Amino acid sequence: MRINVLQHTPNEGPGAIQTWSHKHQHEMYIYHPYQFGILPKIDETDMLVILGGPMSPNDHDDWIVQERQLIKEAMTKNIPIFGACFGAQQIAKTLGYKIGKAKKEVGWAPVYLQSDVIPGLPKKLTALHWHEETFEIPDGADLLFSSDLLKNQGFVMNHRIIGLQFHFEPLADNVREMVVNDGSYTAGNYLKQTPADILAHPVPTENEAIMNKLLDYICE
Repeated sequence: MRINVLQHTPNEGPGAIQTWSHKHQHEMYIYHPYQFGILPKIDETDMLVILGGPMSPNDHDDWIVQERQLIKEAMTKNIPIFGACFGAQQIAKTLGYKIGKAKKEVGWAPVYLQSDVIPGLPKKLTALHWHEETFEIPDGADLLFSSDLLKNQGFVMNHRIIGLQFHFEPLADNVREMVVNDGSYTAGNYLKQTPADILAHPVPTENEAIMNKLLDYICE
């Protein structure tokens, strides 16, 4: 299977998604449309992963608009799609739903399961948050996760699409990369966590397993 990953900033890579890809002997291609303006062709895409980034789906850059066209084509072909943070917002925007401001969450905080559509997920998990925008839940999708500060933290749709406002994919090295390069983003966040606080918190051991379960689900 060819997994095409859309990465939107150098310090937010695929992390555990890449580990899952290697485990299943898939081929992963990582695109950087914000820098090179190149997107994969839909007929070369077996799975689409849209990662986070500092931009907004409400921005008008050509590549952001073109990326949504690719997402739309993937939906038409029933291709598995996973979106994290900006990626989840792009999915919702593609479907015609609004992206708006939310309370700024940066750091580790619990998320609570809201649907049993995916078997075997724990009722409560600790995830890494790095955002201040949110999406509307699309019609036909199930609300998957909520947090104490934000109801719409994740959705699942048609057994093929998952969008998460937060991050399960970062491994320990990825968290360190995010913090050393974008630690200033913690300023003024509602979780009141500093870069040092985030680095001191270990990545929960179950997060990679949950990431694997979510990817397995949309690829069944």
